[in-house]
Amino acid sequence: MEIGKSLFTAGKAGPAAQPVARVLIVDDEPRIREAYGALLAAEGREILTCANGADAIARLGSTEIDVMVLDLHLPDMHGTEIMAQMAEAGIDTAVVVFSGDDAIDSAILALRRGACEFIRKHADPEDLIRTVDKAISRRRLERENARMTARLEDSERLHRFLVEYSPDIIYTLDPEGRFVFLNRRIESLLGYNRGELVGKHYSVIVHPMDLEQARSAFAERRVGLRATTNQEIRLRCRNLDVRSFENRTIVAILSSQGIYQHEVDDGDAKRFVGTAGVLRDITERKHAEETISYQTYHDLLTGLPNRVLFRDRLNLAISQARRRGEVVGLMYIDLDRFKLVNDTHGQLEGDELLKGFARRVRECLRAGDTMSRQSGDEFTILLPDIADAEAVRTIAEKITTALKTPFTVGGRDFRCTASIGIAVFPDDAETPDHLLRDADIAMCQVKAQGKNGFLRYTEEMSRNHSERVDLDNELRIAIESGQLTLHYQPQVDIRRGRVTGVEALVRWEHPERGMLGPNTFIPLAEEGGLIFAISDWVLNEACRQQAIWIKQGITDLKVAVNISPLEFTRADIVERILQPIRTHELAPECIEIEITENMLMDDAETVIAKVQELRTHGLRISIDDFGTRFSSLNYLRRFPVNTIKIDQSFVRDLETTSCQSPVISAIVGIARGFGLSVLAEGVETESQIDALRLHGCDVMQGFRFSRPVPPADVVRYIAAHQAMETT
Repeated sequence: MEIGKSLFTAGKAGPAAQPVARVLIVDDEPRIREAYGALLAAEGREILTCANGADAIARLGSTEIDVMVLDLHLPDMHGTEIMAQMAEAGIDTAVVVFSGDDAIDSAILALRRGACEFIRKHADPEDLIRTVDKAISRRRLERENARMTARLEDSERLHRFLVEYSPDIIYTLDPEGRFVFLNRRIESLLGYNRGELVGKHYSVIVHPMDLEQARSAFAERRVGLRATTNQEIRLRCRNLDVRSFENRTIVAILSSQGIYQHEVDDGDAKRFVGTAGVLRDITERKHAEETISYQTYHDLLTGLPNRVLFRDRLNLAISQARRRGEVVGLMYIDLDRFKLVNDTHGQLEGDELLKGFARRVRECLRAGDTMSRQSGDEFTILLPDIADAEAVRTIAEKITTALKTPFTVGGRDFRCTASIGIAVFPDDAETPDHLLRDADIAMCQVKAQGKNGFLRYTEEMSRNHSERVDLDNELRIAIESGQLTLHYQPQVDIRRGRVTGVEALVRWEHPERGMLGPNTFIPLAEEGGLIFAISDWVLNEACRQQAIWIKQGITDLKVAVNISPLEFTRADIVERILQPIRTHELAPECIEIEITENMLMDDAETVIAKVQELRTHGLRISIDDFGTRFSSLNYLRRFPVNTIKIDQSFVRDLETTSCQSPVISAIVGIARGFGLSVLAEGVETESQIDALRLHGCDVMQGFRFSRPVPPADVVRYIAAHQAMETT
């Protein structure tokens, strides 16, 4: 490829026209060079391009370039290496770094290597245009100054022009540190009239806190390489206020050296007559560096420290606590059901919830505590200098109480709960990594026990956690290798003496642990995201088995399949339920989808809409564990369900309440009022059967009739009941 190929060149300049400004675009992407060449093209401007660092250095050495638009990541070298070689060669081309690199360190390094601006490729193209235009304008001013220097090299006018119109403050001091001369930049930068400063001590313009470090620079007697160079100080304005992007302080770098005069009588002797110096305003650059530094250590959404800063503070807190014999508390917090908010209401609403959560929790903490956002919806809290572990529990209780007030999400109230794990130094762990690990394990234990609470770490949790990790890995293998199986528990109509349906219950035939029930691994699958693969398998297997039974002549049997609440957070749940029904050519009404009552409370509106869609396709819907959450009665009239299942806890109570249960009577009455079927689960004794019949419930399932059994046993069970019915 021909290096430096000119893409766009404006018309030839006349004798009085400005010289052509050359812009060099260095990028390894041809389309980037072409696109931004067109974007930056203008009258009186020549656009040159290079595809790699070596060609760029060669072009800079052979051609006067005004502005170089530089990508940091080139095929043969990093952009900062080009800037380093430019500095060594004395090439003063203005560099605008225009890179897709989002790393904070790259931006800081580029600015320190002399780049006048750092712009990311995904920024507004107008930012690049303005920056290049500004750099070219500055170069033209520099050329103008250079031409003046050539014409007026020995002239006092040249000296005055360069000094008076310098963008920096130029001054001279007498041996006592009083101003003898100041250029006009002092007026625009600090607001002083230079006449009022002549004869005044330099300390008038120096921030009081910087006087000590400024003293040696303003009283500099050395010259040459040993003189003061680029010392940072802060300057005060005319009204004695301080000025900048944060506190109105001007940050400047000071370079100075001594002024000497030859003695008339002895030409070799020199007399110190004062100090000359230059003050350059670097406030904007400091602003950029501090902004980049802040972004390196803080979460931009919530403003909280990120994991890097949190780890640093945790290390410090533990080191101090170890020396002083103190206690440090740590909390690991995970928001419950946050994915539901993101999936239902969108990321913007989710972000607002995270910010609101962070604000509310911070109000529960002390001034010296640190709350950090680790990632997503996970937060950590550092509690240094606490009396004992009980103090951490007190703060955890305060947080859970504060979260009882609902947040507003999508225009509606949303009750946000959190699972909080607690670990304490030095009782639970003695290193930052172990303390974080233990708090995380305790948080996971809260999740496993139903969420919305807090627990302190114990060694037993660590053992359980290890077992859960092993079980999680084994479950992934089980899904892929066909270790899952379905058992079916019959549902019997006592009045008619026949089996009306079966409930499909998943089992895991573990090669070492034996047959595992769903309570062992379904919560783990929900936590690890495996529940969706399991649900797909269960739905397909239940439909496949139903198709076999229909071919065997069992045509009036419905199969009930449990659906995890997490399934209703996905937009494709309806299609995923319908797909196996269509594949096995089943009538939708022979499949019944069971949902828990808790699901109604979590996000009733979303669940109702999806259940209504399932009902329009002909599927039957039942509510499992009914009666354990009374608030769902408000939604029952809107919920298109077919069956209510009485929770087994109420059935079990019949043994101790003389066969009377106001709750069961109420549930049966509600069902009849809404025209719904009722099924009692967990029936184990004849007395429970008699009591349920007295309450008006005729359809039951439980160990009294049959345990969950393989498909072949279901056929034998149905045949046995049919034989009993005919006798």
